[in-house]
Amino acid sequence: MKIFLLTHQKELHRKTNTGALAVELLGDIVEVVVWERTRPDKKLLELIEQGGVALLYPHAGSEVLGEGLSYDAYILIDSTWQEAQKIYNRSPYLHGLPCVKVETDVKSLYTLRRNQKSYGLCTAEIVAELLKSSSRFELAEALEVSLGLFVRDGKIHATI
Repeated sequence: MKIFLLTHQKELHRKTNTGALAVELLGDIVEVVVWERTRPDKKLLELIEQGGVALLYPHAGSEVLGEGLSYDAYILIDSTWQEAQKIYNRSPYLHGLPCVKVETDVKSLYTLRRNQKSYGLCTAEIVAELLKSSSRFELAEALEVSLGLFVRDGKIHATI
């Protein structure tokens, strides 16, 4: 499984970015692709064309992530909720992808930004859920522990 973080340019410079935490801890599993409205990433477009890719984005037609639901790669929009919606709306190449969402009654550990959605998860938490869905429980747990430290201290701690 490969996870692509389609990342807003502004997100790259935010100290509160948990996508950077996932990249730092998980190496080759997670890759950042910088979103550009007028120039979509060619590698990402080729991957989408090949199939086996899902967009992790919650909307009415999204399937719930769980056992039995498996794709070769996932695209996750790494940004604020407001920016993520704009990225989705302005990226027609994402609209034809199967969509997956995480449903949970667990409140997010992430408290570093205001205006968070109720029961919305941050990028690192979503990546952890993807890892769990593919039975990579040790990696998921390590990421969750690192997220807790990140929220507490505001910096990345290597735990893997």
